[in-house]
Amino acid sequence: MSAWKNVVGFDFNDITYHRSVDSGTVRIAFDRPEVRNAFRPQTVDELYVALDHARQTPDVGCVLLTGNGPSPKDGGWAFCSGGDQRIRGKDGYKYADGDDASTISAARTGRLHILEVQRLIRFMPKVVVCVVPGWAVGGGHSLHVVCDLTIASKQHAKFKQTDADVASFDGGYGSAYLARQVGQKFAREIFFLGREYSAEEAHRMGMVNAVVEHAELEKVALEWAREINAKSPTAQRMLKFAFNLIDDGLVGQ
Repeated sequence: MSAWKNVVGFDFNDITYHRSVDSGTVRIAFDRPEVRNAFRPQTVDELYVALDHARQTPDVGCVLLTGNGPSPKDGGWAFCSGGDQRIRGKDGYKYADGDDASTISAARTGRLHILEVQRLIRFMPKVVVCVVPGWAVGGGHSLHVVCDLTIASKQHAKFKQTDADVASFDGGYGSAYLARQVGQKFAREIFFLGREYSAEEAHRMGMVNAVVEHAELEKVALEWAREINAKSPTAQRMLKFAFNLIDDGLVGQ
């Protein structure tokens, strides 16, 4: 028997949205493994809708945010590799009917509303656990940073911040907030050098809570979610509010 069931009422293309059959946990996953789960405006729209639905569902206490895989092309794994650079123009990411700039919709303005998703994750009164099965790059790296907890695959998780490579800025969510987690020197190294880090290195820095065997990743995530859901939801909500207070003014400006 599957541990998950579809959340009914949604017709998503770029993500999947499931609920645990035995606990108040939902699983929201990027579902573009062929492009390392890169996001486009449509992806971000769907992600926001699912997260906001979870936020408003009273008997959901924990959200697992992850990426589906492996890639049908090469078997690679990813949480999220950031924005899809194929449809990025000079003024941001564009809505497109296809996979390249030639299919961009002239009537629909793209925007970097991934920051709105990051803000929602940070302030929603639920515990959001990032489950990293593979690459977390650029905007995907910032998403993992803003989650409350991060669990990473020992074999496949890789962390790389590419904002300085693609001339992007995350509004402080993945940079100033990251510095609170790993310290100023490591945060600046991660951004200014743009190097790749393993799950173990990310754990030693302080931006990953646990490194687990890839085959056990989702099992461990569900165990964590059950522990979270066994606590007082009111206390969890107020704890998250209190933890956020020390970062007030750092992000989302």
